[in-house]
Amino acid sequence: MTLKVKYILFIALVHSILLVFSFYWLKDNKILFIVTEALILLSIGASVMLYQDFIQPLKLIMTGIDSIKDKDFNVKFVKTGKYEMDQLIGVYNMMIDKLREERTLQQQQHFFLENLIQASPIGIIILDFDQKIASINPKAAQFIDLTDQTIFGKALNEVSHPLLEALTDLPSGESKTVSINGIEMYKCQKSHFVDRGFQRYFITIEELSAELLKAEKNAYGKVIRMMAHEVNNSIGPINSILDSALTYKAIEKPEYIHALQVAMERNQRLNIFMRNFADVVRLPQPQREQADIHHIIRDVATLMEQQAIASGIEFNIDIPDLPFLVFIDVQQIEQVLVNIIKNAIESIEQNGKIEFISKPDLRTLIVQDSGKGISKEAAAQLFSPFFSTKREGQGIGLTLIREILLNHDCDFSLQTLATGYTEFRIVFA
Repeated sequence: MTLKVKYILFIALVHSILLVFSFYWLKDNKILFIVTEALILLSIGASVMLYQDFIQPLKLIMTGIDSIKDKDFNVKFVKTGKYEMDQLIGVYNMMIDKLREERTLQQQQHFFLENLIQASPIGIIILDFDQKIASINPKAAQFIDLTDQTIFGKALNEVSHPLLEALTDLPSGESKTVSINGIEMYKCQKSHFVDRGFQRYFITIEELSAELLKAEKNAYGKVIRMMAHEVNNSIGPINSILDSALTYKAIEKPEYIHALQVAMERNQRLNIFMRNFADVVRLPQPQREQADIHHIIRDVATLMEQQAIASGIEFNIDIPDLPFLVFIDVQQIEQVLVNIIKNAIESIEQNGKIEFISKPDLRTLIVQDSGKGISKEAAAQLFSPFFSTKREGQGIGLTLIREILLNHDCDFSLQTLATGYTEFRIVFA
């Protein structure tokens, strides 16, 4: 029974009782009976008016509920001039305005995300609650060469494609590199979002084939050019020396021996050059042990000091007497420091300063030099494989430094400061 029916029955019952009692009690007094009946009629009229005042907010609420059910957020009510009704109408109108704004914002965000997904250069596959394919964007369809109508509603392992089959057991939050036919390569990652209180999953697919092939081609091209340059620079003079040696007479034995020595030295330098390339490729994993980095700095500085003095370069070693203990491969870190100092000496050329600064509390080692600094163009490529700013440079030193420090889980940077000094900073793990 609704509130409306209850109210009508209550009013009808009360006034019926009043009419019956007034008839039995006042039937002998006609004037009083008529007055009483008139008052009862006025009470009925007042009850009807109160009923209208009570029922109008309910009608308003029901109309508003119907509009919200129909997702029609344009229905608003006009104020009636009654205080309580106007308050209710004001609250409803404010609520409907807010709902309309939120709905508009959600629609805009939805269309933005939809357009972003459709235009994304990364493939995106969205799964439903049952781990079946709900939608894919054009890039993902291009990768698997299938349309969404073909695979819609199917699980990943139900689609006959090696890329999707490889992603069947991929856990959420993890990524995986998938190679197809040894040529196509994709980086795939599975993540989730919350939809109506439940998790739904999506997979992103990024093509790596083109980027990897381009990077490999650039690296191979750079290495081949350097190797060809170095080999040609050696073969030409050596062949010339050997040709000349064939014409030497017995009395020219000293010149003959000297020519062969020059050829052997050049071959030895070529051998060292090729071995340096091999060392970068087959760099072993660090054999870590606890060592004092301060002790290593002093040893390396002593090793390189004579070379620095010959160029008029001063070493300034600003390190505490207390040990700075780190877990490292001592031989590899020594190799890093030798290369850093060698680069600093070559950058200064003549008359400068190299400073060694240690901050054990920050697990940081800094090597600064007063050389000519690093240009903005070079700074962006410093640690690229085999990149060098030197005319005859091979770029092996910085490549080796990068590989060793990455294998040691170190953070590192090389930059020219506003002071003019160039700083190589290493933060040990």
